[in-house]
Amino acid sequence: MAQGRGRAGQVFALGLLVLCLLLGAATAGAATYNVDWSFAADSWSSGKSFRAGDVLVFSYNPAVHNVVAVDAGGYNSCRGSSAAYTYTSGSDHVTLVPGTNYFICSLSGHCGLGMKMAVTAN
Repeated sequence: MAQGRGRAGQVFALGLLVLCLLLGAATAGAATYNVDWSFAADSWSSGKSFRAGDVLVFSYNPAVHNVVAVDAGGYNSCRGSSAAYTYTSGSDHVTLVPGTNYFICSLSGHCGLGMKMAVTAN
């Protein structure tokens, strides 16, 4: 009888370990960040750590702003290219890719006023 209780305890402990591992794996998933998409956006990502697969949620008034995914050249020059993707919904969900992800607002000189962001995802 004592042998049966020992086995049941081992099965319970193993089950608890598996549950803990599963919960740990679930919390290790992608994070979602709400972006302050404004004229101070260029400093928003400072001090934050991002991973590939994390999601940025850009919330803004689409009548006066947009979000354009650009390369480093587009970021530095504040210009999108024909290959750049422009988001215009006002509630855009963008999944980060490995490396540096660049975003600008292409409307009315907004990028030059600080409405741009570089986010590095590891």
